[in-house]
Amino acid sequence: MKNFLELGIRKELDRVLKKSGILEPTSIQEQAIPEVLQGKDVIAQAQTGTGKTLAFILPILEKVNPANKEVQALIVTPTRELALQITAEVNKLLEKMEDIHILAVYGGQDVDRQVKKLTRGIQIVIATPGRLLDHIRRDTVDLSTVSTLVIDEADQMLHMGFLPEVEEIIYETLSTRQTLLFSATMSDQVKSLAKRYMKDPIDIKVKAKQLTVSGIKQLVIETTDRAKQAALFKMLDEYQPFLAIIFCRTKRRVGVLNEAMKANGYNSDELHGDLSQAKREQVMKRFREAGMQYLVATDVAARGLDVTGVTHVFNYDIPEDVESYIHRIGRTGRAGEEGVAVTFVAPKDRNYLTMIEKEIKITLDKQSVELENGRLSNETRDEFEKRGSAKEGDRKRSFNRQSNDRQKKSTRQARPSSKEEGRDKRSDRASNENSTRTSRSESKRPDSGRSSRTGSRSQSVMGRSSKGRSSGQSGTQGRGRSRSK
Repeated sequence: MKNFLELGIRKELDRVLKKSGILEPTSIQEQAIPEVLQGKDVIAQAQTGTGKTLAFILPILEKVNPANKEVQALIVTPTRELALQITAEVNKLLEKMEDIHILAVYGGQDVDRQVKKLTRGIQIVIATPGRLLDHIRRDTVDLSTVSTLVIDEADQMLHMGFLPEVEEIIYETLSTRQTLLFSATMSDQVKSLAKRYMKDPIDIKVKAKQLTVSGIKQLVIETTDRAKQAALFKMLDEYQPFLAIIFCRTKRRVGVLNEAMKANGYNSDELHGDLSQAKREQVMKRFREAGMQYLVATDVAARGLDVTGVTHVFNYDIPEDVESYIHRIGRTGRAGEEGVAVTFVAPKDRNYLTMIEKEIKITLDKQSVELENGRLSNETRDEFEKRGSAKEGDRKRSFNRQSNDRQKKSTRQARPSSKEEGRDKRSDRASNENSTRTSRSESKRPDSGRSSRTGSRSQSVMGRSSKGRSSGQSGTQGRGRSRSK
């Protein structure tokens, strides 16, 4: 295996990588970096958690011209959290490269502040579709100077309905751009997008025996909707996760479950599209710093999150498609670490489970939790309440023991553990909470600023042509049409 220097990465960046504990490239990085450096279009498919982000960030930083203050690279992501995550990764690498400037452009943040930064000269923009289109329509960003376009998490971007916005963004770039498409799965929709907008792309696929990472232990808990909450609490007590993400299907279910967890002494918080950007950032900061143990989230809000130390993922509501399942459980077992993914399955969820097992080509291990009339059985309840009524110091010692073990492996600081209040009432609360909860579809997209594309365009699907802008610019390759001012 080659090292980063042999792949064409400069010494300054290599030193920063080593300082972060990244000593050698992953398979996707080793294959993609040389092709990107040569200016070729690339379609890269690899399991989540295999280092796809560095596979496009590193060559982009190599190619950026610090003396040119125009936007040279554009990275489009489906969610604000992922945009901020990539921005943080780039900022780490720019430790010794102060003359390169980046900007995260996403909804929920002051537009005027973003405009001021754009006017000062930004070489790399990392954006969500909605807010980026807002800037395009305001004429506050010019994408005709973009030489490298990255569509990250392409499968989820299209799965969330962003195809019209992605096409509109592509149209704002020159047809001579380099296009990089990174995805964990390769749906027909993604293939169609690549065929229309990419030029002889290099197809890179990191082969795997199965779609999910082998280091993740996958387990199914057979239960009922009425008993699901009690079953979840039992599994949390058994596994004692260091950090865990619990996925629900809707914002309402996230809120209800989070309140129930807090009432039963769990150190948790929620993440979904209805939260303000400031609140979302606050929640993620606490979770990354291990200030809380459990993050209850919707699919959309937690898409693409990469948080060190996530040992467990719980699918409180089973995902309705295999792509969502792969992305959910991929929040653990990252960068070669081991992880556990537990999926709760009620009788009505059998079809979804069968579909997932068929697609990932694995028969998942199944367990049942002993329950009586929607509650834990007497024998299990005695054990359950015994743990729940233990002194707060018992859980604290267990949690701190895990924190200290991880601190030896990394320099991560352990967090204070959750409170131990009201655990003896858990079974009764589980029944009452679940009997009043309902499900409804979560329709609101994560980037509220986005609007739909209107009308079809007859111009070239490869983006703006080089015929010259009607506005009369002579020093830059033109685009297929002029924007209305």
